[in-house]
Amino acid sequence: MIRMKSIVLLVALIAGRTLAGSSADVVRPVAKLSADKVRAGSSMKAAVILQIADGWHVNAHTPSTDYLIGTTVSARSQENIILSDIQYPSGKKVKLAFADQPLDVYQGAATIFLTLHVSEKAAAPAETLHVSVEVQACNNQVCMPPATIAIFIPIPIAAASERTAEINQEIFETYHTSVENSSRSSSGDIGALFTEKGSALAFLAVFLIGLALNLTPCVYPMMSITVSLFGGQTETRGIMVFLKAVMYVLGIATMYSVLGVTAAIGGGLFGSWLQSPWVLGGIGTLLLGMALSSFGLYQIQMPYWLTSKLGGTTGTGLISLYLSGLVVGVFAAPCIGPPVIALLAVVSAKADPVFGFWVFFTLSIGLGFPYLVLGIFSGMIKKIPRSGTWLVWVERIFGVILTGAALFYLSLAIIPRYSAFIIPLTLLAGGVYLGFIESSGRESKVLTHVKWIVGVAAILAGLYFGNALRRERMSWDRYDQALIESAKQKGVPVVMDFYADWCIPCLELEHQTFTDHAVIAESERLVRLKVDLTHFDSPEAERLRKKFSIAGVPTIVFIDGKGEEVASARIVGFMPASEFVEHLKLVR
Repeated sequence: MIRMKSIVLLVALIAGRTLAGSSADVVRPVAKLSADKVRAGSSMKAAVILQIADGWHVNAHTPSTDYLIGTTVSARSQENIILSDIQYPSGKKVKLAFADQPLDVYQGAATIFLTLHVSEKAAAPAETLHVSVEVQACNNQVCMPPATIAIFIPIPIAAASERTAEINQEIFETYHTSVENSSRSSSGDIGALFTEKGSALAFLAVFLIGLALNLTPCVYPMMSITVSLFGGQTETRGIMVFLKAVMYVLGIATMYSVLGVTAAIGGGLFGSWLQSPWVLGGIGTLLLGMALSSFGLYQIQMPYWLTSKLGGTTGTGLISLYLSGLVVGVFAAPCIGPPVIALLAVVSAKADPVFGFWVFFTLSIGLGFPYLVLGIFSGMIKKIPRSGTWLVWVERIFGVILTGAALFYLSLAIIPRYSAFIIPLTLLAGGVYLGFIESSGRESKVLTHVKWIVGVAAILAGLYFGNALRRERMSWDRYDQALIESAKQKGVPVVMDFYADWCIPCLELEHQTFTDHAVIAESERLVRLKVDLTHFDSPEAERLRKKFSIAGVPTIVFIDGKGEEVASARIVGFMPASEFVEHLKLVR
């Protein structure tokens, strides 16, 4: 039964439509920019301030009842300016005579924040953004007819030689983009640590994040290479082994410091340079060469004329190990992109290359710390007596791991669609070889039994992962803006998966999360779109990255039935199925 006050509400709405004028008579929108000018190809913030006449209010963006029309800001599609990350203020609860419960409304002045992405094709002196504001104004008794108010916002474009300056910062000091917000929530609010707790605690947190990155699958080849480099040394003096391990880790740290600063200052995707098939193929070939060395086919040794200058005739001098660390550092880049997006946001906001270098250097030291320990242990392992037979078999294990990694990178370069099949094939073939074909240690019953156990375990794991690849997956459509517009008209929410062929966490999502029955069932009510960012620097990919504020892949964006992003549901990086289902439930 409809309550009496609900009937009164309907009467009030009808009465409002009989009044002269409309909501536009009591609401005046004013636009403010965060800078006096913006350079083509960059972004700026904007604010639409609704100035509401005394005694009146407008409904909040999400109105309290179905009878009322929420406040909405939209922009006309245009070539050189893209509007994104619209953030509405929270409504104020107000008890009105015609409603049962307090309503969420805006009174006095309400500020709506926007992010504007300006195309590189934008030309000085200015572009104009056409914005529409839909409002419905009410007082304590009646509601005015809703109105759509058009405003035209001039966007001054800076010439190449012109400087830009921040303005109206008192308005924008509380505005943080959705990418910044999701980055902070996913990585412990590193930006707030730097501003509120001081650098020492913040850098410690960054170090711990780097340490945690060793749980990603891309580090396994790094472990194999580290043991191969240090296990073959003749040096057993503790101090020299330690110094060599330090130089090796410094090489890894230098690589990631340069990668991180370049991505943060340049606005690219961390590790996205690996999208080149030539780079992927080169890494795969290098790993395959090291794998064959682990099988004893030959011994890798740098030319004498070079090693004599680098610090030793065996190729394991301090400088050569530093250079080895630089090369080894590239292998983990496809895996660790998502966890460092928070740092990219912090460094980008500060725009200080020196600060950015030290942030990523600290992260890299955390990433490389286990290799310091592993390098020292591997360098001193020759002191362990009567361990040769076991070490030969362990070296073969690393050879199998390196072979699998090499084939994986080569498949990414040539046939990325089938790269996931390399994992079960490596486990099956490696299990048969390591458990039953490899001949070392046959005189030892203990080692023979261990080899059987490892072989059988690897074969069973290969069968498990092979069966997982055959499971039903979520069905997706290719990205099309027309599908998003159609979903908005029907009130259907949308989920978009931004991925790249070279992105290993994307493959994890595809074969683990998107095959879960609960995820598939919950996603049936959404329009599901795949957005391919493999060639991240293409014009189309760049436009989509800017439009949806994509800082790394994989990124999952959810859009509700009204056509607006649900920022709290955005996902960056791999997420297990149980958590993914909870994010799906947030979207209506």
